[in-house]
Amino acid sequence: MLHWTKLNQNWNFMCAECHSTGVRKNYDAAEDRFRTTWTEISVGCEACHSKGSRHVDWAHSQRSWFGKDDDPRKGLAVLLNERDGITWHPDPKTGNPQRSIAPAVTRREVETCGLCHARRGEFSEDWVPGQPLSDTHAVSLLAAGLYHADGQMLDEVYNYGPFKQSKMFAAGVTCSDCHEPHAAKLRAPGDGVCLQCHAADKYEVASHHRHEGVTLAVACASCHMPVSTYMVVDKRHDHSLRIPRPDLSVKLGTPNACNNCHGDKSAQWAADAIERWHGPVRKGFQNYAEAFQASWTDRADAATLLAVVAASPTAPSIARASALSELHSRVSPANIELARKGLADPDPMVRVAALDMLDGLPGERIWPLVSPLLADPSRGVRIRAVSILAAVPTVAQPPADRAAFERATAEFIAAQRLNADRPEARSTLGNFYARRGLAADAESEYKAALRLSPQYAPAAINLADLYRQLGRDGDGESVLRTAITSSREDAGLHHALGLNLTREKRPNDALGEFRTASELEPDRSRYAYVYAVALHSSGRIGESIEVLKANLARHPDDRDSLSALVSFSRDSGNIGAALEYAERLSRLLPNDRELARLTDDLRARLK
Repeated sequence: MLHWTKLNQNWNFMCAECHSTGVRKNYDAAEDRFRTTWTEISVGCEACHSKGSRHVDWAHSQRSWFGKDDDPRKGLAVLLNERDGITWHPDPKTGNPQRSIAPAVTRREVETCGLCHARRGEFSEDWVPGQPLSDTHAVSLLAAGLYHADGQMLDEVYNYGPFKQSKMFAAGVTCSDCHEPHAAKLRAPGDGVCLQCHAADKYEVASHHRHEGVTLAVACASCHMPVSTYMVVDKRHDHSLRIPRPDLSVKLGTPNACNNCHGDKSAQWAADAIERWHGPVRKGFQNYAEAFQASWTDRADAATLLAVVAASPTAPSIARASALSELHSRVSPANIELARKGLADPDPMVRVAALDMLDGLPGERIWPLVSPLLADPSRGVRIRAVSILAAVPTVAQPPADRAAFERATAEFIAAQRLNADRPEARSTLGNFYARRGLAADAESEYKAALRLSPQYAPAAINLADLYRQLGRDGDGESVLRTAITSSREDAGLHHALGLNLTREKRPNDALGEFRTASELEPDRSRYAYVYAVALHSSGRIGESIEVLKANLARHPDDRDSLSALVSFSRDSGNIGAALEYAERLSRLLPNDRELARLTDDLRARLK
């Protein structure tokens, strides 16, 4: 799959946009063939400054004895001049500099660099240097598997996402404050790039870095921009520019710069040293690790902690966006206002994430909230808005909104057609058609996705679900079994097949698939829960309860497992166990009146 002629590592999809200029992918879905074009095979001036013919004319005019073009932009279509006239004034008390003019929310230079220095997916080739990246690309948020819970790089996320978390970005620093883009060098050697702004007598001293006389000398980047190596040879500094937090390593298992060097010491040893040197309060700028850790481990307090991050006026916009997106499975009357505020945020990344949070709620219910964004200035926001409103039939849409809905629909479809070489895009378009009630079109897109990649499980699962809706479970079973031959270790396929077989009234066959899914992915609490329910339905009560107990040991706050244990224990006559589980569930759902009545009833029965 990683050969350059295959799906995932061909030049047209994986390399061209960042390593060439003026690329047009030109994928022909009917022939499964690229006819890609470009203006330059490498990265040229127009990659950052857009079309350059007027700049060439300006340059020619400068050689003339008369008729010189006095254009202050030098004919450049995009002038990255946000640093012009900006000064940084050091605060004598803190040693930290302050920008003479407050920075914009999104900056032309950072967004331009982000085109290639971000983990993102393209959905439009109409990008122009300087415009917000979210207008034409889906930027990856602080998600499990990509980042550590505190926002440090984990997978290859490049520099845009980390930098947008940094205190430097918040203060108004841009890429070229540190980097000389035309020479591809730093503005100054070594620590000099940091000391352009940070007072040497405060920071380049042992009282700050505590590594006097160490060989090799410890640089600013050693502690504040630790290195990760990708593709074996590519060493990349984490641009979130954070203070080391070994205390978080102790609590949450995140890495820290101290133990990168002192690998023979414990994180607690490093945390104690930091506390001796700098005191017990070392929060730094990025204070959302526990919220994301809680979300990724499905803790009961996740929604509360995420809400704090999403509402924080000082949290980086990428962190607030990530918190809103994580709240998708935890929407409640208590936090819905966060989505409403997020939809009005000046950063399009936050607006998209607020839409993520609302995805799955009934379209008619959220239409008044979401429909204004069908005409949002950002294409990324518009196509996300139309995707979550897709299930609302045209006849149920307010007439005043229908034109905006149709325009956004056209943009959404065009975005997926641009990426018709990808099974993800074909499946996404299939989902959209299914929600619009266009079953034949949805089926065609799912099948196209599976032709591109028989291993792409979501397309098989979605196609089987479409067949379920059409009363064609036999066809759904066939699709899932074919997909399993290519992806035997995919738990989702086995789980989906189990559900399919259940609908076909073949509980014994379904039970085996549920068991396989729970064994392949034991950390997915839903699979274990469904397997336990299937065991219970087949009369294997004791086994069912043991599976739920094991699941609860891995996921102590899993509400489905607790609820099932209350019911199954009560029905089997173990009222004491039922009451114990009901009380645990009550602590997670203190306002559930039905649960409170059940708990009182169990107490009464136990007496």
